[in-house]
Amino acid sequence: MSSILALDQGTTGSTALPVRQDGTVVGRGYRELTQHYPRPGWVEHDPEEIVSTTLDALRQALAGAAERPAGIGITNQRETLVAWDRRTLEPAGPAIVWQDRRTSDRCRELRETGVERLLRERTGLLADPYFSATKLEWLLRDPALRRRAELGELVAGTVESWLVAKLTGGRVHVSDHTNASRTLLYDLARRDWDPELLGVFGVPREMLPEIVPSSGIVAETDPACLGMSLPIAGLAGDQQAALFGQGCWTDGLAKNTYGTGAFLLVYTGQRLPTPAPGVLATAACGPRGEPGYALEGSVFIAGAAVQWLRDGLGLIQAAAETEALARSVSDTGGVHFVPAFVGLGTPHWEAEARGTVTGLTRGTSRAHLVRAALEAMAFSSAELLAAMTGAGDFAAPVLRVDGGASANDWLMQFQADVLGIPVERPDMFETTALGAAGLAGLALGVWRSADEFLAGRRFRRFLPSGDDVERRERRAGWERAVQAALVWARSAPR
Repeated sequence: MSSILALDQGTTGSTALPVRQDGTVVGRGYRELTQHYPRPGWVEHDPEEIVSTTLDALRQALAGAAERPAGIGITNQRETLVAWDRRTLEPAGPAIVWQDRRTSDRCRELRETGVERLLRERTGLLADPYFSATKLEWLLRDPALRRRAELGELVAGTVESWLVAKLTGGRVHVSDHTNASRTLLYDLARRDWDPELLGVFGVPREMLPEIVPSSGIVAETDPACLGMSLPIAGLAGDQQAALFGQGCWTDGLAKNTYGTGAFLLVYTGQRLPTPAPGVLATAACGPRGEPGYALEGSVFIAGAAVQWLRDGLGLIQAAAETEALARSVSDTGGVHFVPAFVGLGTPHWEAEARGTVTGLTRGTSRAHLVRAALEAMAFSSAELLAAMTGAGDFAAPVLRVDGGASANDWLMQFQADVLGIPVERPDMFETTALGAAGLAGLALGVWRSADEFLAGRRFRRFLPSGDDVERRERRAGWERAVQAALVWARSAPR
């Protein structure tokens, strides 16, 4: 039976899964990735460590599989930027991670000078440090790097571009539509790099990858990497891969991924959507892997807040403890935790916001803080969906969920209660990797159609309890805490 080797290179680690034609996973590899915080608001990765942990995960997964896979599908943390020498593949510096806030001042300038209107019109995005273009512009302040870029010696891309370059010995420099659409340099309507935006950010066209389909053979791996040559046949940003892996290729279907951040996407098909204020438009994959569109909302910190409770405060030893702690108290005791460690995303887009805890008393316990961190994931996700549906263009009948935190039954029930609609969790949580497998498998004939790829999946339903009055009261407390974080951010001296 044929299989696909799926790679999910995420913010905190790399996961590799051999996925067979019947949907079963027959091996697993995982390696954690070191996070670097050289200055407040800066977040970096070592590009070579991204590659080494990826190769370790792939080799570990292959060791557990009984057969040679038909090919590889890659999904990745999206807006993270890497620049490297075209010939030697030596990185020009650290990878600047999507969470990084170093270009906040530049983004404020883009807003104040009216350039954001052009960005919004062409890319569906906003002027925020989250996206890749200001990171690349910041890097090219170095005259030596700019000179190399203009000579065609220095290239840049998001993480899938970097991985494909390393896996092919530098023979190929590519990106797919979903990743390109997260750079602020890609015209959503034309589906290509935008010359005017390249001029805005001073990016030489020669630096950027060729844009290729998300489903299709783009390269063969160098045998030295994995001991065999395999076709790379699927590329997609992690959230679009999860959307595809959840079977959301019919207009109006929505998914939410609870990972380092939380990302909610609604598929809109071939119709380029006009997003509501604070909501993004982005590229997505249709049922054949063809380019399509989606609406997106982003919470920058979700599961990472639990990681902070563990590693920063020492309140828990493992994320799995949070469910029992949340159940041990009837509420948060009036505490709200807004984990805006790297700013607020949808719908506020306030880069200067930082983590805020409100309502602390002498009676606040460890359990209250842990429950508040879980509730923050649900409240902020509800805020995303409300922003998307606020214009009344559609109503989401159900929310499909995935990611590590979706394993928490208490959180999924609370999410359904806050939203007032059912939450569906698949039997396989790692739908990001599954989506990458599906895109590659369709290109290689492992699956003949998207429906065949999805066949056999099962979903657990969490039905909402409570009424609209209770939901409004709960969300009012959260909204008040968010306003506290916004006031703190916007009252800072400039």
